[in-house]
Amino acid sequence: MNAFVTAPEYPPGVPATAQETAPAAKGPGLRVNGYAAIFTVAIVLALATASECHSITYPPSLIYGAAFWLWWACVASAMWMIGRRLPFVSSFSLMGVLVHLSIGSALGIVHLLLLGSLGFTDAAWRLHATAFEVWTGGLSINRLGIEILLYGFVFGITGVIQFRIRVQRDALKSLELQKELSTAHLRALQMQMEPHFLFNTLNAITTLVELERTKEAAEMLFHLNAILRSTLSRTTPEKVPLSQELEIIENYLAIEQVRFADRLRVEIKVDPGALDGLVPCFLLQPIVENAIRHGIANCENEGSVETSVRREGTTLHLRVRDSGPGLSGNSQNGHGIGLRNIRERLAHFYEDKYVMNAQPLKAGGFEVQIAIPYEHGFR
Repeated sequence: MNAFVTAPEYPPGVPATAQETAPAAKGPGLRVNGYAAIFTVAIVLALATASECHSITYPPSLIYGAAFWLWWACVASAMWMIGRRLPFVSSFSLMGVLVHLSIGSALGIVHLLLLGSLGFTDAAWRLHATAFEVWTGGLSINRLGIEILLYGFVFGITGVIQFRIRVQRDALKSLELQKELSTAHLRALQMQMEPHFLFNTLNAITTLVELERTKEAAEMLFHLNAILRSTLSRTTPEKVPLSQELEIIENYLAIEQVRFADRLRVEIKVDPGALDGLVPCFLLQPIVENAIRHGIANCENEGSVETSVRREGTTLHLRVRDSGPGLSGNSQNGHGIGLRNIRERLAHFYEDKYVMNAQPLKAGGFEVQIAIPYEHGFR
């Protein structure tokens, strides 16, 4: 390697692979709290009704208020429980409304009969009316209409809340599915890169062994082992400090230097302030591999690969340039697949907050420029 300018030996970086896992909500706890809220409201309304009738210390008024509102608390709880298991019960379709109108009417009649039976708590009820008259004394069109309206209110509130919960749950499931698919896709992209590099390296080692160049083959294996150890020690997808990414580049270029010997000249310029910036793992290696495979490999004489990284404020700029023939027929497909892979990975990590330009140079060669947000990592 004729020229290899870079920062001093970098200590291994710490992969930024912290995964935020939202704590799972406990279903039973939520159910208890929800029902407790329903019955708390019912008790408050029962006390208010008792106070309105006579006094909360007057037993008949207290019993009436409790019978009136605790009934609706039980209906609301049952409607909530059934609606969770059978979503169509809390739907607002025409058929659902008609069914609930029938149920509301039936429950209203039963509730009025229950309230009417409270008349039997008066020891002198026989002096005023017959048992049937006492029991059905509360039945009237107006009272039944109020009961149906109350049932409709409970149904409406329950239906709206459960509808909102279902919408949020579906949205959350959709986001989780998109995240899983995106993660799986990124892993597939990374797996597409690393085996390709591994295959090429092992093929080169095999060639060296066949030529009895055991020293160079052993050197290649040493650097390959360093790359594999770094790769297998972390999970994907992830970002790594630039210093760790450069270690992979160093080992990769050392392997290629054995293959090309004096035909390969490499220059790496790194802004020291950018070394702790995070980049997607294996971001530069495929680009450098493309530069050598489609650029330097096609040069009859010496070829060069220049890599530079600098930080400008909140942006990290990376550039890889080679002195090969540019974008010829055979190299076009390889460049296209590799660069498309890089774009997809950048889109996964940064969405629309990155810039990537890849183009042949007028003076010959090919250049890839990438700008991504600077994220502080660990060195």
